Amino acid sequence: MNNKVVLAFSGGLDTSFCVKYLKEEKGLEVYSAIANTGGFSDVELGEIEKGARSLGVTDHVTLDITGLYYRNCIRYMVYGNVLKNNTYPLSVSSERIFQAMAIVDYARKIGARYIAHGSTGAGNDQIRFDLTFQIMAPEIEILTPIRDLTLSRNEEIEYLKKRGVNKDWTKMAYSINKGIWGTSVGGKETLTSDQALPDDAYPSRLKKEGSEEMILSFEKGELKSVNGESSDNPVDAIRKVESLGASYAIGRDIHVGDTIIGIKGRVGFEAAAPLMIIKAHHLLEKHTLTKWQLYWKEQLGNWYGMLLHEAQYLEPVMRDIEAFLEHSQANVSGDVILKLHPYRFELIGIRSPHDLMRSGFGDYGEVNKEWDGNDVKGFTKLMSNYLKIFNKVNGFDVETGVNA
Repeated sequence: MNNKVVLAFSGGLDTSFCVKYLKEEKGLEVYSAIANTGGFSDVELGEIEKGARSLGVTDHVTLDITGLYYRNCIRYMVYGNVLKNNTYPLSVSSERIFQAMAIVDYARKIGARYIAHGSTGAGNDQIRFDLTFQIMAPEIEILTPIRDLTLSRNEEIEYLKKRGVNKDWTKMAYSINKGIWGTSVGGKETLTSDQALPDDAYPSRLKKEGSEEMILSFEKGELKSVNGESSDNPVDAIRKVESLGASYAIGRDIHVGDTIIGIKGRVGFEAAAPLMIIKAHHLLEKHTLTKWQLYWKEQLGNWYGMLLHEAQYLEPVMRDIEAFLEHSQANVSGDVILKLHPYRFELIGIRSPHDLMRSGFGDYGEVNKEWDGNDVKGFTKLMSNYLKIFNKVNGFDVETGVNA
């Protein structure tokens, strides 16, 4: 009988437990696969593979989907300036669907009967994995040991200890998920509403004092160079920004939001590159797009982020929104100057051949060049007509602020 199971493996506590449980309790052949979205170095990936094999997997593979993830998702999140609740750049929630699709592809290649993941029953990831698996491979059965057994992290640790698994369990006090678009950090503090994560829970440490300028150069909405150093691969440019930002410990925050399952959730994250790139891109758009382009981009960007967060990437409307977002970037080219400080950054300004402030029509608050006072008088008279009519018919009480 086919007893192959492909486990979405990260090397953390939950997936380590899954290997032992599926192998020893269920008698399955466990094939572990890590779908790397750019968060791991070659050394780290080697350690993860070593850990998987020491746990007794039949085989282990690394599926590098960083380029695919950037091309089909990250760039649209930049185009849309996507920040969930004006805070979170969807560091983990955006990558899960791509990881799930990669796992499905691998499971089909080896003819696996089952797919497994280590998500709990209290978070969003279970929905993201399950939904994608069900849509892409309805014939493959899904196994979820952590969710089904409702285990605490301490119970998982004790289970592994009894089976001779020796690790530095103190490092597993926090659930950490790394990707090119940021790192999420969950722990006992994020289960509360009033406690902050300790400094050592975050992956980066403050290495620089003082400040320095950084120039991000965009072409049609895509980051193409950092401090004048061009790259044909936008992923390399993102890594450069992350390295510079991480040295100042930039990008730390805690996101509070509504989960797919209906409860409030709280998670820490560190995402220097996403926050700086999105904010820089947005500033460049303010200078190069019309007010209605900016308005509709904000609406559709919010919808894109919300649907992506709630595992709706495969909904066809997402392709429609992507088409709009990409089309809107035709003139979003130029340099953005930022200043980096410990734990924060500021936007200084932009230089662009498409800068609408350079139109010569006027200098805001100073000089009007293409109109005179009579034009303004006529314009405001016509603009006020409909409100004159409404208030003459209905009246307006200045004291109460309502129509009579």
